[in-house]
Amino acid sequence: MTVSTALDVPGARLRYLQRGSGPLLLLVAGGDGDAAAGDDLAARLADTYTVVTYDRRGLSESTIHDPAQSPTITTHAEDVHHLLAALTTEPAFVYGSSIGALISLELVSRHPELVSTLVAHEPPATQLLPEPERTRARQDQREAEDIHQAEGAFPALRKFATFAGIDPADREPDAAATPPGPERLPNLEFFLTHDAPAVRRHQLDIAALKAAPTRIVPAVGQTSAHIWAHHCARLLAEELGTPYVEFPGGHNGGVFRPRAFAARLHEVLSSTLL
Repeated sequence: MTVSTALDVPGARLRYLQRGSGPLLLLVAGGDGDAAAGDDLAARLADTYTVVTYDRRGLSESTIHDPAQSPTITTHAEDVHHLLAALTTEPAFVYGSSIGALISLELVSRHPELVSTLVAHEPPATQLLPEPERTRARQDQREAEDIHQAEGAFPALRKFATFAGIDPADREPDAAATPPGPERLPNLEFFLTHDAPAVRRHQLDIAALKAAPTRIVPAVGQTSAHIWAHHCARLLAEELGTPYVEFPGGHNGGVFRPRAFAARLHEVLSSTLL
């Protein structure tokens, strides 16, 4: 059974979904993904974990008190801080993808006591890239924002899909292809207007991450070695002096390959429990 609940946090009201039982595992979605974006992955993990997904502020049913205030990655990390603090007194497992990985890394740098293990899948941390790759990556990000302004959300999404190496054919046969609902366009508009620029501007606190007691597992897709977010994850592993872990599929393998992805995530997390 999935339970939907709301939590008031400074400046916003968050909607989150909770299902399953066991150690708490928070899934932080990438892109404009809301609480439902991780449904297939969550369903395959709920026999072992209490799985929590949520709408980031500004998406779907999570509202912002002052819509003129653009959230930063730190804002989102503080939201996760309040969410975890409300749900558990024990350090939790966290899996974050793309912007969700960036948010989760910021969370660990600020509140490491809340997270026992973080799996950070291809965070777009362009500060880690060498030149000229860093400049090219930031140009990709700016071009997507410019396309949004000039042509609209869906052309901008196609640009994101290009530099993120999204291949809809790289999916499990039974992976659900749910048609977009009425919340998709406003969510995408919010992401492109507020969250995408926040990603581009954000700087990770590498020193705080190195000092954190949290086990940080940088993760990459098996089929995404050609994209710069994959390289960011590998460079993060080098910075932290820890190995990176490969997961099935590409940048959004958790959505397109949820069965194999869940098995791999459980394998990584269960090594913490032993």
